[in-house]
Amino acid sequence: MTDTTNSAALRTPRTMLSKVPEITVWFWVIKILCTTVGESFADWINMTLGVGLIPTALIFTAVLAAVLGWQLSLKRYKPFPYWLTVVVLSVTGTLYTDILTDTLGVPLAMSTSVFALILAVVFGAWFVKERTLSIHSIVTLPRELFYWLAILVTFALGTAVGDWTLELTGWGPGISVLLPAGLIIAIVAGWKMGANVVLSFWLAYILTRPLGANLGDWLGFPPDQQGLGLGVAITSVIFLAAILATVIYLTVTKADVIEKPADVRPANPGREKVVLGYFAAVAIAAGALLTWAHAQPHGAPPGAEAPTVITAIAPGQATAKFPAADVANFRAITADALTKVQAGDQAGATASAKNLETAWDDAATRLQAQDSETWTAIDGRIDAVLTAIRDASPNQATETQTLNDLAAALK
Repeated sequence: MTDTTNSAALRTPRTMLSKVPEITVWFWVIKILCTTVGESFADWINMTLGVGLIPTALIFTAVLAAVLGWQLSLKRYKPFPYWLTVVVLSVTGTLYTDILTDTLGVPLAMSTSVFALILAVVFGAWFVKERTLSIHSIVTLPRELFYWLAILVTFALGTAVGDWTLELTGWGPGISVLLPAGLIIAIVAGWKMGANVVLSFWLAYILTRPLGANLGDWLGFPPDQQGLGLGVAITSVIFLAAILATVIYLTVTKADVIEKPADVRPANPGREKVVLGYFAAVAIAAGALLTWAHAQPHGAPPGAEAPTVITAIAPGQATAKFPAADVANFRAITADALTKVQAGDQAGATASAKNLETAWDDAATRLQAQDSETWTAIDGRIDAVLTAIRDASPNQATETQTLNDLAAALK
């Protein structure tokens, strides 16, 4: 899908060369790689390393400020700083949505609506000031600032949309990849039929976020959650390596450098209106599919707590069967959650529960292979903790009881 520049944009005085890459197949490949890293790397730092959601978000906000400052200081597009900025934005946007959902308890339907509204405001202000949303017109500092702000919001919106889809349908990550992939194909078809190129670009850009996130979950989730079991750390390393290899290739070949403005495709308002109707029909069909899927019997999406099943466990069994480092990590997170429950900090307890869930899921395949009986006993107790803490009306006594039971099993 190739973006074009309207005549107004071409008349804009150039204070610098284009700050963005040419929209080739390489652009979309590396964009999807970046969105996958945004999902897996954020989970790895936040959960697996136990940094915590809000501290991780603060760290990446600071990193984003530094990386974006570097990108803004350049006078033309350079692959490495540009795509580094996209990767950091992907991680940061994911974390912002997770804070709303996991820490503040904002429903995904609401966060999706809020981010969609914010994106509309950003685009509206951008167009009013610059009279174009074409990314081939990113040749001034104000336009570049609008561009990066829009990208940050698209990552947050795409995260909310993807998570909401999983919540509505209960689909596994492998199946969930098909919906955004199908919608992107439909957008490409609309672009071929004469759709507005700027609209087509930004619609596809937003949809690459749930596509990449679901792909990352499919690779990283354990088999009992319908994934391939690679884990978030390995998934992050694979995709970061792929991004680095692609960036090196683009730096050497300059295959995505814009040397001159793209040829303008003549506007055809009549055709654009027809294809706009086609896009509306695609949106209605997608909504109908989600409504149908939501109405079907289904469990919680992968990664959510399963029905609680408690089996017996002998004293010291966990430490005897599992690596000491893993047990110590689970014990520390459990203690942190218990402290927050007893202090009446429900938001903090919810965040700790998410940390526990992700750390357990990340190690699940390895631990289950070491001793299935012990894994089942701990898994049931963790499910009980998650169910108690995430209850719509949490009971402190129940939360405390389940956490103490889990702590005892981990001694």
